Amino acid sequence: MYYLNGMMAGILTKSNKLGYVAAYPIPELIRHIDAYALGAKAVNPDATVDVKWIYAWYGPDKAKEAAEALIAEGCDALAFTEDSLAVVEVGQAHCEKGKQIYTFSHYSTMQAYGKDSVFSGQRMDWGGMYAKILKDIHEGTWDPSQDVWWLAKEKAAILGGSPDEAVNTKFVEPLKQALIKTEQFGEVSAYDLIMKRYEQMKQGVEVFDPFMGPVSDNKGEIKIKEGERASKDDLLSMMYFVDNVKGEIPNN
Repeated sequence: MYYLNGMMAGILTKSNKLGYVAAYPIPELIRHIDAYALGAKAVNPDATVDVKWIYAWYGPDKAKEAAEALIAEGCDALAFTEDSLAVVEVGQAHCEKGKQIYTFSHYSTMQAYGKDSVFSGQRMDWGGMYAKILKDIHEGTWDPSQDVWWLAKEKAAILGGSPDEAVNTKFVEPLKQALIKTEQFGEVSAYDLIMKRYEQMKQGVEVFDPFMGPVSDNKGEIKIKEGERASKDDLLSMMYFVDNVKGEIPNN
């Protein structure tokens, strides 16, 4: 879902500078950031991503400060992995003052708190996963060594910042007006391309995976070869920035 959010940000950014407020430099966060950056690059080769680390899963004050710093540096679209509304609230405050800042909600429905700012987001629904585990335990078929790896296909990862919309209706028309040339679909609107990618993800990573090579890090090293797809182990241990993310990953 971060990849799709990145596509949206890459289309409508005016500055070509995207921001990310990140909790801790661990593989999960690096994967989020890289997916966001790859999505932006897929539709806008000039888009770059700047990251601010706050070292807190829940740190509204730190997240607000980081968001304001990214905006001051020219970023006009912000994604984040931090468990508060701070980034959304910052974006909404700027919108109300006349400066459009796009934000992407994290893991829950935040659009109501940023009606002019929240473009979309990603939601997680692990209810079906828990139900399966409990059912398997009840039926005596549960294998505790099994790693349940559910994605868009299983409806565990969902696009959108609200329960009813994959994209805030406020921003649908601008996406439809932007045209993108693709090898697979020809020239299509950005909105249609994003929805097509989402539908492909729902069919499974074999149909479309954001982490399909060639992928290089921001030091010029090929990390995923052309024609290859990142394995689950690759994704769970990812500790490199792709080539349009600025800076280095902290080693502390």
